[in-house]
Amino acid sequence: MIQFLLNQELRSEHALDPNLTVLNYLREHLGKSGTKEGCASGDCGACTVVVGELHTDDQGTEQIRYRSLNSCLTFVSSLHGKQLISVEDLKHQGQLHSVQQAMVECHGSQCGFCTPGFVMSLFALQKNSDAPDSQKAHEALAGNLCRCTGYRPILAAAEQACCNKPQDQFDSRQAETIARLKAIAPTQTGELNSGDKRCLVPLTVADLADLYDAYPQARLLAGGTDLALEVTQFHRTLPVMIYVGNIEEMKRIEHFDDRLEIGAAAALSDCYTALHHAYPDFGELLHRFASLQIRNQGTLGGNIGNASPIGDSPPLLIALGAQIVLCKGETRRTLALEDYFIDYRVTARQDSEFIEKIIVPKGHALFRAYKVSKRLDDDISAVCAAFNLKIDNGVIREARVAFGGMAATPKRAKSCEAALIGATWNSATVEIACAALAEDFTPLSDFRASKEYRLLSAQNLLRKYFIELQTPHIETRVTAYV
Repeated sequence: MIQFLLNQELRSEHALDPNLTVLNYLREHLGKSGTKEGCASGDCGACTVVVGELHTDDQGTEQIRYRSLNSCLTFVSSLHGKQLISVEDLKHQGQLHSVQQAMVECHGSQCGFCTPGFVMSLFALQKNSDAPDSQKAHEALAGNLCRCTGYRPILAAAEQACCNKPQDQFDSRQAETIARLKAIAPTQTGELNSGDKRCLVPLTVADLADLYDAYPQARLLAGGTDLALEVTQFHRTLPVMIYVGNIEEMKRIEHFDDRLEIGAAAALSDCYTALHHAYPDFGELLHRFASLQIRNQGTLGGNIGNASPIGDSPPLLIALGAQIVLCKGETRRTLALEDYFIDYRVTARQDSEFIEKIIVPKGHALFRAYKVSKRLDDDISAVCAAFNLKIDNGVIREARVAFGGMAATPKRAKSCEAALIGATWNSATVEIACAALAEDFTPLSDFRASKEYRLLSAQNLLRKYFIELQTPHIETRVTAYV
């Protein structure tokens, strides 16, 4: 059985289909049709809901953390121990919520189909903002599309809703909600079981290892932003899933003098502060990693584990010399991330083995990363590049260069690196290294970019890296090209 709060209503579910998304649960099982399906792939934001969960801040204060999510990519099992808020829950005692009222007064709704999703993103923004901030507003709304091109009044509504925000029913009930969430906090493995399909929800790494050993055919579910597409887009059935999002050990981010250790189930939103502090370019790229709704769900471990050649984090992590800790039963092994990827969607992971955490070294001052995509926000890379050199007295002593979107896997550019190591760091060396990239990669042409464009972009990004290191006072770095 799993338990969660539907606003303030306790829901206990056991026999639901584990393949059921929160979107379809709301619409088909509860008759709450305010949440819309626009794309069923996490691109449009019409299905946005907000999930609240217990969180202890840096001062040790226990509170509820509200996050916007794409309900079309969220399986119901992931709600275990949390609070689900949909657009129907905002109106209270006959009065519109302040974010809804702001949308009305600023004329932020036209055809209205996308409006509930915008309202829920604004609600989450209001809960997480103390003052109007255009940058935060753009970030919060980047995952919501308006086909009527009504963005200006919607941004005006965001400013109004977050300026001198009034207390709402969620604020007045916070103590009560915290108590209720504590009362339903999971204490043992939860389960949804419809007879022919099941999803297990362990609470510890040891329990996960035991369950995965017992069900090696199970699919591991973290954020679900990739896995859920098999259900929503390809109409496949997932007979057995194991949800790892309630394992606190795998959500930790630990700081050491020489490294970060990031749990594989840590949401990308949680990874941002630590990675941005260590490597500003990594943080900037995470800001361009899909939408806020996706970053609130997607995990660093999942972005590695799905072995996509266009996953944005692996090239950066490979260039930094990151490692992963793999767990199977009581056995653990540490593997260089670059050795994890074997071929297209093929990895070195053994049966019943899972990524427990990612180890990211600190101290690489010359690390830079770049993303080339068609759109600035919420788009997949055509080319993702990461450069990490060590230069002493003008001579390159070490070089790690990695790319995504250039091969069947995220991959180091070994010929390029060989051309750099031991050479003088100048434009002539860079040109030789650019030519060597043609030996490292024979990229494919697809709807994102031609092979010629990809290769030229990779070479130009190396040239860009050189220029930026020569003129560090000039702020030229961007993480996307439109």
